[in-house]
Amino acid sequence: MASLANRRSLMVLYSDKTSPIGHAVRIVLAEKDVNVEINYVDENDKPEVLNELNPYNTILTLIDRDLVLYDAQIMMEYLDERFPHPPLTPVDPVSRAGNRQLRYRVMKDLYSAIEDLESENDIAAANAKKVLRDNLTSIAPAFANTSYFMSEDYTLVDCCIAPLMWRLTRYGIKLPLSGKPLQQYADRLFERDAFKASLSKVEEEYHEG
Repeated sequence: MASLANRRSLMVLYSDKTSPIGHAVRIVLAEKDVNVEINYVDENDKPEVLNELNPYNTILTLIDRDLVLYDAQIMMEYLDERFPHPPLTPVDPVSRAGNRQLRYRVMKDLYSAIEDLESENDIAAANAKKVLRDNLTSIAPAFANTSYFMSEDYTLVDCCIAPLMWRLTRYGIKLPLSGKPLQQYADRLFERDAFKASLSKVEEEYHEG
């Protein structure tokens, strides 16, 4: 595995074209302006080299010379430490732990609904849609007082939320009027140059027309 990774002098990311968590990693790469080769992979046509590098047979894989990472949160934290400017996590340990906890909650409360939402089980999809809409609506007031999620600084938490907000139309989710602060926050995220650069061709089409 190490020999395969060592052949590469450029950072490489394997990602599919639509996964929100893969999109989050691509946002971090774009924010850091990392020179990276992004290979978009289809689940049914994974290259053999990826199967050799990733023992869990998942697509999302980041390679930096002899380092191979498979977990999105580890990837994002590694990139923030590897490329410290601009910083995407707080400096002090307490705030950094709080940021990590917020990301855990985003994954637990929001991302956990995605698999059911995209399933062919209509009941499970409807329930997941309601869970995601209700959870997003419940946090909307937090965005009335800060520019970003619980902070005036753009952080990894925002990198995680942006892909979900970009996909709401695709998921058939419309926020109630009380969710307006959250939608305004999302619009600020979408205007970032890094966010625009992070989109795959498929993701760009989510908001066309």
